[in-house]
Amino acid sequence: MIIKRLNEVPSADMTGDGKISKQIVIGPDDGSREIVMRYFKVAPGGSSPHHSHGFPHLIKVEAGQGAVIDPEGNEHPIRPGDYVYVSDDQTHCFKNRGEEPFEFICVVPDRGEK
Repeated sequence: MIIKRLNEVPSADMTGDGKISKQIVIGPDDGSREIVMRYFKVAPGGSSPHHSHGFPHLIKVEAGQGAVIDPEGNEHPIRPGDYVYVSDDQTHCFKNRGEEPFEFICVVPDRGEK
């Protein structure tokens, strides 16, 4: 069994401008060979690229006001307590819509973190 605190997990800048950071909370280094739990923080004004990949995402919004952009470019507001499922190969984007950091947990299969 492994127990961690988020503030003890290293953070990586995903965009080079400090707008999005990612922490691998539980993953292969912890012995998890099938799933990876990641924690993302999106700064005000930040967003991920509109992209897709061959694995699903399970999302739980933890803090802030955000949006998920669907394949047609429609913005769907999401807030703490909301859950999002993004299927394999579905184009998507996560965007901060507020003045505070937008934070969410993202669970993917192990192949999604390689």
